[in-house]
Amino acid sequence: MKIVFPELDNPTVKLATESFPEIEFISAKNLDEAAEMLKSGTADSMISGLDYSSRDVLIAYKNHLELKSDYFSSCFICEKGDKVLALADGGVNKLPTKEQLYTIVEDTAKTFKNFTNKTPKIAMLSYSTNGSGGKNPDLEKIHFVINKIRENHPDYIIDGEMQLDTAINPRVSAKKFPDSLVQGDANILIVPDLNSGNILYKSLEQFGGFVCAGPIIQGFKVPLADLSRGSNLEDIKLTIEVIRKQLL
Repeated sequence: MKIVFPELDNPTVKLATESFPEIEFISAKNLDEAAEMLKSGTADSMISGLDYSSRDVLIAYKNHLELKSDYFSSCFICEKGDKVLALADGGVNKLPTKEQLYTIVEDTAKTFKNFTNKTPKIAMLSYSTNGSGGKNPDLEKIHFVINKIRENHPDYIIDGEMQLDTAINPRVSAKKFPDSLVQGDANILIVPDLNSGNILYKSLEQFGGFVCAGPIIQGFKVPLADLSRGSNLEDIKLTIEVIRKQLL
């Protein structure tokens, strides 16, 4: 298993890689050289972003690598003790169409399942819970995705639209959305736009004490990650572990 890491000389990255002696980490001069290593098969995956902007990392991925999904997206794997949440999309799609949102859900569920081996319990987040916000094109988009996921992935649990407290708090769910299949026990949180996703991820990290991997970049033929420039040692280690499990 080989992972190219352009920032391999960064002291924090070096320390993180010491926890994974079974992985061969490869350095690169820049993002383009690293992405070409993936394209040629010299490496199996790539992690970058600690010293590069997300824009530059994503451009390198787009310019050099092939997609396997209709669209590419991102998710964060957020861990605190035994609690593991996947959150998408907080890193790529500004205002996803219904087709993009479907792909985000589908790819995030795969990423989560590969990492945890647990059944995805997907909450489609909104300002509204089960119709409380009235009719809105954003809500119609959510219900399109729910129906399509239920049709194509009957083993997944998905429901919405719902507010965050309804998604993760059984007591609130019993009151606001008693018939919800998720029942306040969501392990995957899907947001309607990039603004809410990025703010929620950073809130989990900065206020909630979660360690956050990624964003994990989904939709390409190889597993990829784009670290936040604010990532700490534990974030990097978790990101490596998520990528390792995607490669198994």
